[in-house]
Amino acid sequence: MTANLSQLRSDRGSASVWVALSAVVLCGVFAAVLGFGQAVHVRHRAGAVADLAALAAADRALEGRADACAAARGVARAQGAQVVRCTVRGEIADLDARVRWGPYDAQARARAGPVGSAAPEAARGSRPPPRRADQAG
Repeated sequence: MTANLSQLRSDRGSASVWVALSAVVLCGVFAAVLGFGQAVHVRHRAGAVADLAALAAADRALEGRADACAAARGVARAQGAQVVRCTVRGEIADLDARVRWGPYDAQARARAGPVGSAAPEAARGSRPPPRRADQAG
């Protein structure tokens, strides 16, 4: 009944330990990839909601800030999100939308208005005009 010294030193059964350890590591990597993918999905969803809400606000911009922001909040609510900040200046609607999905919370900003209308900051000249590469100095 005593174990032979050569039997004690054999590697028999050690593959099971390596397989189990590899399975645990692979499950951890898989969980991390899934978590990252879900976070990216929530960020893209927040961007889409912000875009749609900004378009809705810009559509109602001439009716006043209250109506425009109410339209944006309605669109965001229908998408399971909320408008955090809504600003309407002239025909331009600028807002932030927040989406919560599971443990993830993402926020995105969007601006919408008619084609050809300048953004309020650019109209005031707060941004310098873009420079070409040959003008660097």
